[in-house]
Amino acid sequence: MEPRIELAQVIQAVEAAGDAFAYFYDRQTGETVCLPDPLITGLEDEPLVELLENSPGRFLPFPTRYEIHDYHIMADFVRSLPAGKAQAELEAAICSKGAFRRFKSGIRYHLLEQRWYTYRAEAYHKIALRWCEEHGFIPTGAEGMQGAGLPESHPLHG
Repeated sequence: MEPRIELAQVIQAVEAAGDAFAYFYDRQTGETVCLPDPLITGLEDEPLVELLENSPGRFLPFPTRYEIHDYHIMADFVRSLPAGKAQAELEAAICSKGAFRRFKSGIRYHLLEQRWYTYRAEAYHKIALRWCEEHGFIPTGAEGMQGAGLPESHPLHG
């Protein structure tokens, strides 16, 4: 029988992915553990480092920000917009220095914030489902969590 995991737990780890912390699923306890990067945070967790090193197979890494590709999700969102002023301005914004800041300003100006957050949530949902599939988990608690998922152009598209 395949193990089960709450989809919300995986999505939360995807949403939290960043440079400062690495997130892992503990197969033994079913909990998410968080390992700080001491070079960024100044925090060290030697007991957890030892546990990770001495317990092969117990901990599964959740997707990192490099596997999530927020920039690609953002670019796919822009391409999903109808041709016009908003799409053109956002396309220009993400192709220049300060892409994330300019994108955020652009979606606010064009009143697309809610649409963007919905799109990104659907993308994270798809990434979480992919992680579950890759690691042999049956996601639970997914009732009502529907989404178009990622466009075919995204590196993590199924």
